[in-house]
Amino acid sequence: MSTPVVLVAGLHAQARTAAVDRLLHDHPGAVAVHHDLRSVTTGRVERLVRDHGGVLDLAEIRLAHGCVTCAVREDLLPQLIRYAATARLLVVDLWDSVEPRPVAEAIDSEQARGLLHLTSVLTALDAGHMPVDITRGDRLTETGRPAARGDERHLAEVLARQIEYATGLVLHGGDDGDDEDDELARAVLGHLAPITPIFGAGTLPEVTGAALCAGTLAERVDPATAQLPVDARTDEITTVVWHRLRPLHPARLFDAVDELATTSVRSRGRFWLATRPERLLAWDAVAGAVSVEDTGPWLAALPEAAWEMVSPARRSAAALDWDAITGDRVQHLVFTGPDLDRERLHALLDSCLLTQEETLAGSDAWTGYDDPFAHILDLEEIA
Repeated sequence: MSTPVVLVAGLHAQARTAAVDRLLHDHPGAVAVHHDLRSVTTGRVERLVRDHGGVLDLAEIRLAHGCVTCAVREDLLPQLIRYAATARLLVVDLWDSVEPRPVAEAIDSEQARGLLHLTSVLTALDAGHMPVDITRGDRLTETGRPAARGDERHLAEVLARQIEYATGLVLHGGDDGDDEDDELARAVLGHLAPITPIFGAGTLPEVTGAALCAGTLAERVDPATAQLPVDARTDEITTVVWHRLRPLHPARLFDAVDELATTSVRSRGRFWLATRPERLLAWDAVAGAVSVEDTGPWLAALPEAAWEMVSPARRSAAALDWDAITGDRVQHLVFTGPDLDRERLHALLDSCLLTQEETLAGSDAWTGYDDPFAHILDLEEIA
């Protein structure tokens, strides 16, 4: 019988440690594994294994390449497999800036199949710090928390991914601290991850149940299938959804990128450009840093026989957006921030769409448009 594994992620070490301590207390026989990556850029990592009674093992390991992937492949999985025979529950206490997705996918892999099964992905958050940190544009290197050599990610970017991928969110500090911090943190999380349950530090979810599929977890956040937030307003926090069918003019959208990225704290979704009608593009922005990525073809651009090769979730998402003319091509972007002006944001985005006259000119005319995104998207294609 395989051993259940729960991941505990989070930038806030104190909150994460409190959640891990609670899991060890509530589940006698549980074992937690933590890799301290503060010296990972030099290839050195400290591994700590403990249970509710104390430290079971403390060792310094050296990696061939200083990165999280190496730590997971070369040490974490072997350690989990080693303790699987005796532990009732395995808790992976992830380093501050580690995103849970690649670790979840490593656990749900052929190497660990039959020995381990992932049951939960929890992200622990400090109720006072989280609403501030999600707005911070600092790079991880500036805060001393890189997870690899050359780690150029932003702190808010990592925090957003930790929140949105999780199956449960654990707030620390609200129960015993400031009620206003707890209320604000819950309001922010309710906009960023509206369908994810939130727990207090003393009431964690059940973590020994059925196995989770890493593929299903990925579909919750991947652009083509993501379960995006809906229009909402909670006191001063607003989420605005923009949904259209007409193609975007690449030059006009490019000119609006900076304003769109800085108007809100968090925005994401999928869209299409007139110059690239076959490609599903992903928009991902947090704390002013924006990323645009080509994630592959729209289903409407594929022969019908190829649809059986994509997941049911992808086909369902396409069916919900399907239009007789555009197929599943859609502009679906979601923006969250304080006191967003819905009408102004919609007007800005609508001004980036093709006009009626441009739309009627057809795709042959669209190919001649200047495409400032080419230096990003074409390089991705070459890579």
